[in-house]
Amino acid sequence: MSTSKQQKPIGIFDSGIGGLTVAHAIKKILPNENMIYFGDTAHLPYGDKSEAAIQAYSIRIANILLQKGCKVIVIACNSASSAAYELLKEYVRKDTHIINVIDPMVALVAQQFPDRNIGLIGTKRTVQSGVYTRKIQEAGKGITLHSLATPLLAPMIEEGFFNNQISHEIIAQYLSDPVLQPIDGLILACTHYPLIKKEIGQFYQNKMQIFDSSEVVALALKQYLQEHDLLNGGHNAQDHFLVSDYTESFEQSARMFFHESVQLEKHLLWD
Repeated sequence: MSTSKQQKPIGIFDSGIGGLTVAHAIKKILPNENMIYFGDTAHLPYGDKSEAAIQAYSIRIANILLQKGCKVIVIACNSASSAAYELLKEYVRKDTHIINVIDPMVALVAQQFPDRNIGLIGTKRTVQSGVYTRKIQEAGKGITLHSLATPLLAPMIEEGFFNNQISHEIIAQYLSDPVLQPIDGLILACTHYPLIKKEIGQFYQNKMQIFDSSEVVALALKQYLQEHDLLNGGHNAQDHFLVSDYTESFEQSARMFFHESVQLEKHLLWD
């Protein structure tokens, strides 16, 4: 029996565990949707890779998700969104729709914080691309963006170092940087960073507006599915987790997010 468009899965990918924050938000908001998550653990983190390398990985992953019949692909990674979104959008335009993590965040901040100073922390790739600065300027809301590359945070999180003395000290060192003084809100421009959102909030004594992309992207996805009559009305949704290399930290993180035993399927990008 053929699968209807509504029943087809949502594809989500990231370099590692960071995109699980997006996947978890999507499952909370869209519990009936089937999901295929691809963690490119063989090449993490993307934040220190070249644009060409990230584009090559992203095309390979998109091909896998297309073969699995995904009705939408979510790039759950800021580095891949900045480096590969335009290329992927053109590459898959006849087959499926691409959602990135940057545009929904820019739209939210532009709407809620016009004429304010907004901080941003992210990987070297995301910050050096200037994509947030460009898109926020295009929004024309008078927002001044203060961006800081924080390259130690994603690998720190991948190794399980959060909510401890090491993470507290690294986070404090970054957030004390003069670039981020003074700001009225902070964008977490890496999908790993919601895992340390509580610690970041504590640094600011819970008095700073902190924007993370996970729920914002999930809501943007829901809106797209509604507008295009692609919501799955069925039940017993199935989630599949693919990785390009097995890592224990990924399995532990996936289990932590989804509160169930997670079966990882190893899927090499290059045979």
